[in-house]
Amino acid sequence: MRHCGDDVREVLHDNQPTACVAGAAFAYIDAFASHVNVGFFQGAELPDPKGLLEGTGKFMRHVKLRPGTEADVPALSALIDAAYADVKARLAVG
Repeated sequence: MRHCGDDVREVLHDNQPTACVAGAAFAYIDAFASHVNVGFFQGAELPDPKGLLEGTGKFMRHVKLRPGTEADVPALSALIDAAYADVKARLAVG
């Protein structure tokens, strides 16, 4: 997430590392005992051709990464890039 652009800043929000642009959060990491979530604040709007996103909320979605299970790194990277592009577009409009 940090490599998306020079404008990305990491903050702790609810004790979770959260990636922001100009104070607008677009993604986070949350560690649990059995998995790690890579979450997206506007995840319901993101293109997800590989079907990685989980959740049923109005906005947020996440990808669960579990030990011993290989992650689809290209698909996850595409989601991160899309979330970054989405927050940049939202900031340009607002």
